[in-house]
Amino acid sequence: MSKTLHLVSLGCTKNLVDSEVMLGRLKDYTLTSKPENADVIIVNTCGFIEAAKEESISTILELHQQRKADSLLVMSGCLSERYQNELKSQMPEIDIFTGVGDYERIDELIALKQSSFSPEVYLISEDAPRVITGSNYHAYIKIAEGCNQNCSFCAIPSFKGRLKSRKIESIIKEVSSLTKKGFCDFSFISQDSSSYGRDLGLKDGLIDLIEQVELIPGVKSARILYLYPSTTTTELIDKIADSSIFQTYYDMPIQHISSNVLKVMKRGFGKEQTLALLQRMREKKDSFVRTSIIAGHPQETQKDFDELCRFLEEFEFDRINVFAYSNEENTKAFEMEQLPLEIIEERTKIIGEIAKDAKSKSLQKMLNKTVDVAIDGVSSEHEYLLSARPLSWAVEIDGEILINDKNDFDVEVGNCYQAKVTQIAGEYPIATLIKELKV
Repeated sequence: MSKTLHLVSLGCTKNLVDSEVMLGRLKDYTLTSKPENADVIIVNTCGFIEAAKEESISTILELHQQRKADSLLVMSGCLSERYQNELKSQMPEIDIFTGVGDYERIDELIALKQSSFSPEVYLISEDAPRVITGSNYHAYIKIAEGCNQNCSFCAIPSFKGRLKSRKIESIIKEVSSLTKKGFCDFSFISQDSSSYGRDLGLKDGLIDLIEQVELIPGVKSARILYLYPSTTTTELIDKIADSSIFQTYYDMPIQHISSNVLKVMKRGFGKEQTLALLQRMREKKDSFVRTSIIAGHPQETQKDFDELCRFLEEFEFDRINVFAYSNEENTKAFEMEQLPLEIIEERTKIIGEIAKDAKSKSLQKMLNKTVDVAIDGVSSEHEYLLSARPLSWAVEIDGEILINDKNDFDVEVGNCYQAKVTQIAGEYPIATLIKELKV
């Protein structure tokens, strides 16, 4: 009788890839959604900001309350790596601790009931055993680990280290292998994707990668997540827009627009250069532009905040992700004079409303337009509606489109269709299928 496994992956999609590697190493285990039945429980934690840390700890403690007596509780990932000494002494509930370097050794660590923190951050290879979760047609492809940036608010380089890129050949082999298993849609991810390959001596590594991916048979669609302003070139923006495979999708977290705050944040780019990049993205045909903003960073004045609000209202981003500033140790901003919590919360709420309005305006622009979509299954909104995702949107974070008329197509999950948006109902575009798209 095989043993059972319950795995929870918290935080970003980069974490999800590492979780999928652990599933690949533990393929002999039977997965269970009920932690009380599991022989092994793994929580792959996030340690980026305070809210994520709290979620990780509360998840672990809740699972500990549910676990059966003879089970193993494993804590892996960023939070475990970042606070390994404190957690080992303060959390006796955990049986095995491991950080961000031993994902491919998880089966060995469980067999030995042994904790381990490797000095090197794990970077997936094309040979890694991996179980793709959540989709039969889409997969995330991690292209690098670590980051060379020195943002004042970010602790990631302190426990993930400097940029470490995969070789293009490794990435191409992984994508090619996945297309043979039926995957046709890919999201390429890293902490700073626009810096990809610089540590390997590549001048335009991401452009080189795009050109190689375009040659792989079976790739229907792709997108790149997390561009950094000072490492994003106009050539890269143009290359993405001109690609027949990559969506004209730009996810560039600018964090702010005030030159004063950008300088304090040590972003390496000022307002004018950032605006120039964003304008070039926006002018591309059918472009989708997403950003992330931090509200309440130290030294953000009311004038800076008002400037940010005006800009976000005027630029018409398709999506805005909003973070309340989190004061993290081992960052340059940690020792700065902090803004009162109530001001941070108020500013976060204000930008959240702007973000909500921006999304609504973006959705309204879709009315009566045709879009290419992938079918994800029956919608949770209603059993008679299908859930689909425009290929120009990123998985999960940008929302879903509801199909209320299949037009007599024999619809299969994972297949792609052209659809016409007939109405906007709140946060959901409603569409009718027009024709099936062949890879």
